Amino acid sequence: MLAAMDTHSTLALAVFATVYVGMILGGLPWLRLDRTGVALLGAITMIGGEVLSVEEAARAVHVPTLLLLFSFMVISAQMRLGGFYARVTQRIAALDVGPAALLASVIATVAALAAVFSNDIVCLAVAPVLAHACLQRRLDPVPDLLALACAANIGSAATLIGNPQNMLIGQTLALSFGGYLLEALVPVLLGLCALWALLWPAVRHAAGELRTDGPRLAAIQADTPPFDRWQSLKGLGVAGALVAVFLFTETRHDVAALVGAGLLLLSQRFHSSKVMGLIDWELLVLFVGLFIVNHAFARTGLPAQAIDWLANQGLALGDPVPMFASTLVLSNLVSNVPAVMLLLPVAQGPHAGPMLALVSTFAGNLLIVGSIANIIVVDAARRYGISIDWKRHARLGVPVTLATLFITAGWLAWRAAPT
Repeated sequence: MLAAMDTHSTLALAVFATVYVGMILGGLPWLRLDRTGVALLGAITMIGGEVLSVEEAARAVHVPTLLLLFSFMVISAQMRLGGFYARVTQRIAALDVGPAALLASVIATVAALAAVFSNDIVCLAVAPVLAHACLQRRLDPVPDLLALACAANIGSAATLIGNPQNMLIGQTLALSFGGYLLEALVPVLLGLCALWALLWPAVRHAAGELRTDGPRLAAIQADTPPFDRWQSLKGLGVAGALVAVFLFTETRHDVAALVGAGLLLLSQRFHSSKVMGLIDWELLVLFVGLFIVNHAFARTGLPAQAIDWLANQGLALGDPVPMFASTLVLSNLVSNVPAVMLLLPVAQGPHAGPMLALVSTFAGNLLIVGSIANIIVVDAARRYGISIDWKRHARLGVPVTLATLFITAGWLAWRAAPT
């Protein structure tokens, strides 16, 4: 029995290490696997190697988080199909204001949308329309597109439904929706102000530099969905009702969100296949795979032993400073969702959940690969001939990340200080 356990522990360690190398590299270079494929293959190996039984693997998956994530993907798909994001962006672009006010409007609106409808979906829907608007106004679209990515990341940290890692943290630690909102609101608002201050010089110098590009404008316009007022109002109504339920009732978030998603699927306008086609199934599979891999590794006892050893060396990961630093480093090494999964077992104390959510989200602005929202914006820009390389992103992303993390550290230190 001991030999079998040793064999299983060795396999679990090897699979865990391979999966997280894949998270760092974005895949395995000798195989055509991305992060999702690596996580899925890791889970399959854990089950096939009998480290976990099928039943144990099923129990390792945190179903409430998956249901909440899926439900808000349905709601966001409804808003995207109804042309809501495009209409909002067009209205902002039509404002008779200067570049400074336009930038502030973009940042504020994107942050508000991302707090409810998820940063990735907002970036996917808004990026083409925002690029179109900037080109029409003869503005360099790159600063506003960078504002879109950074504001979506910062704004999504305001709520427990703004991004996948916040959903995971909120569900696992049973955080209060309203309580977290009050905790996160100040660093998010100050972070958005810092973003505007850091980006405004680039916008000011870029104003009026470009000529209107007819072919590019036509290509972007062709990809913009038409606005459907009724379908957009349905999505807004469900989203607003869910926020109210989360704030003022004790109803389970995953159940309420699932009911809301089900109501939206009862549609005479959008076929369910269209909605399902906009669901990020790969992200859901990534969650499933990592849940299983992490649980199998935890069963070996090795993570607990490593945590105890670090604590004996004076480095308790659950303490505020090590937790803050570990979240920042791991979020940029393996991406924020895997980082949060690794650190959740040691998240203790009243401020651990908000710290984990804020730091893992703000850290995503550091580099293009730090957040899916960044990658979505860069890829959307590239499709229309707008180049954003890692250097140009880093010139904004690095100072924005440092500023928001400094704000967060100061806020959490003040909140945790004895009265």
